[in-house]
Amino acid sequence: MSTPVPQGEPFAESAGEAVETAVMSVRLVMAIADAVRRHQQRLKKGEEEELPPAEQAVQDAKEELKDLLPADISAAMLKGADWPQLAQQMMALKKAGVDLEQLLPRVGEIAVSVRDQVLANEERVAAEGTGQWEKMLRDLLPAGPVREAMLSSPAWPEMAVTLSQLDAKRVNVRQILVAAHDEGLGVDQAMAKVFAAGEASATSRDAMLSWGPMTEGLDLPKDLDLSDRDRALRQVAISSQENQRFARMVREAMPGRERDADLMVAARQWPVVAARMAKMESERQPVKEHLAGLMKDTSWEKGQGSLGTRLLQATSDALRRPPGTAGTGARPRVSTTAARSQSSTVGPTKAQAPKGAAPAEPGVAAHREAGPAKQGRTR
Repeated sequence: MSTPVPQGEPFAESAGEAVETAVMSVRLVMAIADAVRRHQQRLKKGEEEELPPAEQAVQDAKEELKDLLPADISAAMLKGADWPQLAQQMMALKKAGVDLEQLLPRVGEIAVSVRDQVLANEERVAAEGTGQWEKMLRDLLPAGPVREAMLSSPAWPEMAVTLSQLDAKRVNVRQILVAAHDEGLGVDQAMAKVFAAGEASATSRDAMLSWGPMTEGLDLPKDLDLSDRDRALRQVAISSQENQRFARMVREAMPGRERDADLMVAARQWPVVAARMAKMESERQPVKEHLAGLMKDTSWEKGQGSLGTRLLQATSDALRRPPGTAGTGARPRVSTTAARSQSSTVGPTKAQAPKGAAPAEPGVAAHREAGPAKQGRTR
């Protein structure tokens, strides 16, 4: 039931995303099955049975998975953070009388169908020649809601065909994309105002705890939720592909210390550092040169707290200071500038606009704002 994966990093990433999407479908089916189990037990017994202990369920469910699901999908499930919960659901279903040897292969067929559909779509996109336009978008436009909306849209292949047609007619496609991005950003701002008027969200604990040098210059959402990595990355407008690339950049900057780099990427506040890297790239700053400072100043090896957290602070410091300069070693402090930018009563602090330029709309992340089309965006 497994599908051969083409060689090469881009193909491997596509296959990995396809498998992750397939696992999502397994989670959905199992959640529905568990909901039915609970409902039936409430109807018949007046109450639903509790899930079995996670530790035992993990071992029992791992045995049940053997040869019942495709190897790539079952391996991804076992590595997932929610595997204990999935295992509990499976064993609760078995205890309730469900034959897992019949259920799991059918679930596997659904997952394989989803995986193959995602891979087929990736191949279709590549066949239609959208790869060059995706690269142009990522090089030309800043990370943010507009760019990701374009690339994740079902209409993206058609957009790419239109770009190819315009390019064939010698139209300045880059200039059109920059202008269209600014218009899209205006739509995003207008809709954000409408939503903000309908709900006055309180500043989350994660947003408050993130105030300080690490977030200075970044406009983080007030409801930042670092407990959910996927949601946090969406909140700071970082795609899964960008997140993987930023993590890879850190590992490459620390040869021989890749395990330490992985600890840092796994740290709770990593999305904030990833947002910093995206902002720097949008401003054409040399991120890799800044990261090189991590191996020149290894004072992060010792200190209070976990190694991953210390390295996270050191990386944030390296990204904010000029390349080649040593860190101050100062203890992180609360930044009044960053705190004021997150205040529910004071608007975000923005960098001073050039003379004669229109001020940016409030509430737009610094790394999401698009500059004028004539300032280094057209090539």
